[in-house]
Amino acid sequence: MAKSGYHHGDLRTAMLTAAAEQIAADGIDAISLRGLARRAGVSHAAPAHHFGDRAGLLTALAIEGHHLLGAELDSAGPDFRDVAVAYVRFALNHPAHFDVMFRRDLLHADNPELRAARTRSGAALRADGRKRATQLAAWSLVHGFAALWREGALTDSTLADSTDPEELARTMLATVQFD
Repeated sequence: MAKSGYHHGDLRTAMLTAAAEQIAADGIDAISLRGLARRAGVSHAAPAHHFGDRAGLLTALAIEGHHLLGAELDSAGPDFRDVAVAYVRFALNHPAHFDVMFRRDLLHADNPELRAARTRSGAALRADGRKRATQLAAWSLVHGFAALWREGALTDSTLADSTDPEELARTMLATVQFD
């Protein structure tokens, strides 16, 4: 097999992209460093050089996800409901990242870069000075909604009066008073 993966110049990024695609298509359990190496046409040692192990790969994907989430939330503007809808949008547009970002059992949770990225992405949810309990409730609400939508639990549900997840999220959020 040709080692064409090395010729594009950024094997690390290519591996993260391939991992995200595979997780989105087949789930987290389908990911292995050897499998990704085969897909990229590189030696089985190449991914280990960049990530160390499977948890290292998933940690790198989670870090990337937190950076993407932070950018999405920052672009939503100051209105809390817009930030919440941006969170849902992120979950739908980046399913693999969303699947690994909060799975401490799969990650090197003590990784300083991961901790910093997690803090940064969460800043938009904490930016408006709301009480911690309110912040937790809001995060739980939008995270749970995003997970329910992604898992298909709202398909054909009498609770979902729209097929547009952002519209439905806005309708749901309009019923909640955040102090």
